[in-house]
Amino acid sequence: MARNHSRRRRKRSRFKGAASLLLFAAIICAITVVWFGNPLHEKPDWQGSVRPIFMQGKLTGYEAQSSGKNMLMPLKLVQSKIDPTVRYEDDSQTVIMATRQNLLYMKVSKAQGELNGKTYALSATPQVISGEVYIPIEAVREVYGVSIHEDPVTGAVILMKAGEKVRLGSVEKKDGPQDATIALRKEASSLSFILTDISQRTKVRIWSKQGDWYFVQLDNGYAGYIKSDHVAEGEELVIPSVKDDLSISEKHWEGRLVNLAWEAVYNRKPDPSKFDPMPGVNVVSPTWFSVVDHEGTVESKADPAYVSWAHRKGIEVWGLLSNSFNPELTTEALSTFERRKSIVDQMISLALENDLDGINIDFENVHTKDGPNVTQFLRELKPMAREHDLILSIDVTPKSQSEMWSAFLDRKSLGTITDYLMVMAYDEHWAASPKAGSVASLPWTEASIKRIIQEDEVPPQKVVLGIPLYTRVWSETPKEGKIKVTSKSLGMEAAADIIAKFKLKPKFRASEGQNYVEYTEDGVVKKIWLEDQVSLEARVELAKSLKLGGIGVWNRTFADANAWVTLKKISE
Repeated sequence: MARNHSRRRRKRSRFKGAASLLLFAAIICAITVVWFGNPLHEKPDWQGSVRPIFMQGKLTGYEAQSSGKNMLMPLKLVQSKIDPTVRYEDDSQTVIMATRQNLLYMKVSKAQGELNGKTYALSATPQVISGEVYIPIEAVREVYGVSIHEDPVTGAVILMKAGEKVRLGSVEKKDGPQDATIALRKEASSLSFILTDISQRTKVRIWSKQGDWYFVQLDNGYAGYIKSDHVAEGEELVIPSVKDDLSISEKHWEGRLVNLAWEAVYNRKPDPSKFDPMPGVNVVSPTWFSVVDHEGTVESKADPAYVSWAHRKGIEVWGLLSNSFNPELTTEALSTFERRKSIVDQMISLALENDLDGINIDFENVHTKDGPNVTQFLRELKPMAREHDLILSIDVTPKSQSEMWSAFLDRKSLGTITDYLMVMAYDEHWAASPKAGSVASLPWTEASIKRIIQEDEVPPQKVVLGIPLYTRVWSETPKEGKIKVTSKSLGMEAAADIIAKFKLKPKFRASEGQNYVEYTEDGVVKKIWLEDQVSLEARVELAKSLKLGGIGVWNRTFADANAWVTLKKISE
């Protein structure tokens, strides 16, 4: 037993000796690394990928398919890095790219798409590969102005967006022989692994600086850190921005204020020969068009004689398109690109046939879930309207919790897409309101406009203040110990007739910024918050003080002759 114990002791001693040698070797290696630098190389984590895509020197995690003009980009990359509004509709396998200038759509496995209403030959056919959609890079370049560099050896793809800038440079080692190489390191440290050794005069993109290190990228995709004194800075590479020149119609309104009157058209055609003069009005918007079925059929009541009258007066005509205020119809009509495209095509054709100057969209009573499709419809309509020099505006309500009348509206996006956001700043107290009150008190109106400008970041010059030319006479009737409230709308002349009939004296209420009258008829208390010269002038001054894009009034038939004189002050 003693002998065996002795053998174990000798084995343990040999093990200790080997361990000591390994520890000593490790210490020597560490000293060598610190003293002489890290001689170890490491392959980039993207090697093994066929066509890895980089942006700003960083790996995106996506790969391209094919090369050159046949290159396909992952749709998810375009959506996440270039434009989140690019839409793919799975049922029809349709990809839709829509900007203010361009509407391009293409389908999987189809060699042709459509750009702004014209056939567009694709450089490569969109495909679904391993469950992911890929689209032609040339189509992305056409719409978004991206720049692509593809390395023929490594397959690396360097993608830059329109408007992006990067400083170019050249690798130079001033304190060594001309054939000396420079280490491209994984991290900004002399102890970091080397990704590759760069020859002198190699061109690099300088993406950023960290201390005395540059984060650079070679044409072959390799990206890492080089000491800044080893790089000579050169010129700046700037990818041209996508041109967004104003169209003729948009230029026409630059610096001008809108003074619009909506024209409510029901069964009879309005007869302009019987209209009161409307000094100052430069746009009329007749309610001529409606989406009337689930397929997106547009019904028209357009009147060429009305357009001719307006143009003779120097007034533009922005035809109004409604959704018939039918939520279920709206759900179906906007549910697919084909149906939305049908509505767009019909409206463009109707606008051209009737010599319109613009299109005004009035979609109301819409399910919140359909809000994104309303926005998408406007996104697809705008480039087509622009292509034909048509101004595009949309009517929106003040922000509220109402699902069907407010919550579905993405005012921030709509303000970006359209030329004007027409804020219908009325119905603070609506027809069936349980409480009598102003249709649009001045403080409420101001708060509504400011909230959209501030919260939704809509430029004031794109906001048009919607002004009511109607009011309501409220009836408060005692019933079973409670007050039953009902109302009836009336225009400015009808309200003036009541004041004259009952010999009323309007009193100004500073809390609402309006004149107010109250009287009793047949035992019923009547209340009217008046829309008159006082309230109109206050609203005009509000629009001017907020530097809005103008005013719009609902509707022409409610005005008295003096209203137009007051409203004209918007441009004075």
